[in-house]
Amino acid sequence: MSDTINPAAGGESRPAGKTLTGHTGAGTAPETRGRTSIADSVVEKIAGMATREVPGIHSLGSGMARTLGAVTEKVPGGRPSVSRGVKVEVGERQAAVDLDVVVEYGVPIVDIAAEVRDNVITAVERMTGLEVVEVNITVDDVHLPDEEDDEEGESRVQ
Repeated sequence: MSDTINPAAGGESRPAGKTLTGHTGAGTAPETRGRTSIADSVVEKIAGMATREVPGIHSLGSGMARTLGAVTEKVPGGRPSVSRGVKVEVGERQAAVDLDVVVEYGVPIVDIAAEVRDNVITAVERMTGLEVVEVNITVDDVHLPDEEDDEEGESRVQ
């Protein structure tokens, strides 16, 4: 005699004592076997790295964010923030990205903005599967060739 639930009594025919929910097994598509959540900070890092890869981008962040970031990086144990100057909104299937950038002098801003958008959209969509609905870019400053870099320059006092 087998140990099954009687189908005539309204149950399914399956081994007693085991409860199976949903479709499982080798024939089931992997995407139906759980849920994946992507944190905002993950998308911020991806967008920040993709933006920095574009030639002509000097740095990210508004003036105050760059200043605070430079101070934080000089503190022992401080690291550069990949997501500085990046804000995102992440939904279930879509993401929106806002970037604050500083461009190098002489680079056509319209061209660099288009290249940044393309690179960010490609990276975020490829790595997360989210649809990027918009990438808003604010150019906060132009880095001139003769300007010192606060982030890379040496301190006058020791």
